[in-house]
Amino acid sequence: MSYKIGIILGSTRSNSLGSKIMDYLKNTFKSTEEVEYTWISLKDYPLPLYDHEETPLSERIQGLNDAESKWLSVIAEQDGYIMMTPEYDHAITGAFKNALDYIGPEVDHKPVQIISYSHFSDGGMLAAESIVEILQMLKMMVLPEPVLIWNADPNFVDDGKLDMSVENSDHFAARFQDAFKDIEFYIRVLKDNPFNRE
Repeated sequence: MSYKIGIILGSTRSNSLGSKIMDYLKNTFKSTEEVEYTWISLKDYPLPLYDHEETPLSERIQGLNDAESKWLSVIAEQDGYIMMTPEYDHAITGAFKNALDYIGPEVDHKPVQIISYSHFSDGGMLAAESIVEILQMLKMMVLPEPVLIWNADPNFVDDGKLDMSVENSDHFAARFQDAFKDIEFYIRVLKDNPFNRE
């Protein structure tokens, strides 16, 4: 059985630290016959502010535009997720929260790992904390230990590489390896043993 993992960059900012980290992850983690990675950037899904009458957790959204349909389709196709977020004012970005507001049954009981990153020493800890309750509301299985990437501007360079001569780069590389192994494990467990309320 093969598995699909969606890696979501929860920022639309141009030339962002997150895009450099995602480029590194793309260069490091390649799809295989067993695991397929889907690289999902919010910039590719220009979603309007959520203004539908429906509540996605209880009823299907009607009248979706092309970007909204594309977003929900790519989310539904995944077996699990790695969600990457910067920290804006002690929380995730407004664009990311808006994108999550569209989601309902597409992620029900699917596992998710959180990666937060920051220009500063806290590593986006409060953003990682702020997203947990949102994901739990969406009935997702949130892995217990987020990956925090701090003071990271000098570590990640423009060609999708991690400068191993910079302090903490070895730690970041190890944490990413652990995070991808963890999410793959939980995806296998949950997909091979699907949740059933009956």
